[in-house]
Amino acid sequence: MGISQRILLPQPIEKEAVNVLERAGCEVLVSPDPKPETVGPLMKGVQGIILRTGIKMTRDLMRHGDDLRVISRTGAGYDNVDVAAATEKGIIVTCLPGANTVSVAEHTLALILALTKYVPTMDREVRRDNFNIRFKNLPRDLKGKTLGLVGLGRIGAEVARICHQAFGMRILAHDPYLKEEVKASLKGWVEFCELERICRESDVISIHVPLLPGTRGLIGARELDWMKADAFLVNTSRGGIIDEPALVDCLKRRKIAGAALDVFVQEPIDKNSPIKDLENIILTPHTAALTQECVLRLAVEAAQSALAVLHGEKPEGIVNPEAFSHPRWQKDS
Repeated sequence: MGISQRILLPQPIEKEAVNVLERAGCEVLVSPDPKPETVGPLMKGVQGIILRTGIKMTRDLMRHGDDLRVISRTGAGYDNVDVAAATEKGIIVTCLPGANTVSVAEHTLALILALTKYVPTMDREVRRDNFNIRFKNLPRDLKGKTLGLVGLGRIGAEVARICHQAFGMRILAHDPYLKEEVKASLKGWVEFCELERICRESDVISIHVPLLPGTRGLIGARELDWMKADAFLVNTSRGGIIDEPALVDCLKRRKIAGAALDVFVQEPIDKNSPIKDLENIILTPHTAALTQECVLRLAVEAAQSALAVLHGEKPEGIVNPEAFSHPRWQKDS
């Protein structure tokens, strides 16, 4: 089939990625804003969409895409795409597994260190002229402590590797979906176990699973109650993995030492959210993968993936390969 002529950007992407599309002969359309009512009418006659996180591609929205063939995500997650609806319509959904691994792993480590070294607390107290906070001896060493990973995919494995090699941490992991041969290759320094043991024994728990029906609310009141009183919880995956009201209640009662979240059930956070009033939590605005280097890499690779699909190729990261059996692809083959 011929190359797509029209690519829609519900949100702007880096100029280097736009150049990739334009050099391939595409007309690039940029929506004035990512609201569904704005994006929908622009989808008519468009063959590809490069999708960031500011809008969800729902079944209703896809009805506007009369010739839409590919939705290319600028990230590893694709929970803002109705994949089932896309498959029914023969729309290929792609993501970028691995493209943000280093950036998210580094952000996770930054949050772990900020929590265990009490960086926000120290900063706040120094600004309040309480220099004597240093004598409280609040910071902790990571060496010899236990790190629990919920999910040991690319990012979780990278966090585990760094913490084990750099800090000498003991590594526990819970990942029922990881292939047995992968688990076997990690034998000797990663111990796989059930979620309850992760919660009960870990000094730091870091979450690295996609948001799926089986993982939504995975960390709730029961799991938080299992955690040690001096333990920390970090989430750089998706907000829906943690029951936020349960976490707020847990932190208010200081049942655990603290938490750090880069992701939330609602983004942006509601201005009246009680989570913002807590002093034992660190909040960052879903920015783990938004480094200068990673954003450029994600945009360029998403553009390349879209072009590959429109050329009839099958790049790494296709979420729904079964969509290629749709009649629209058969007549082009």
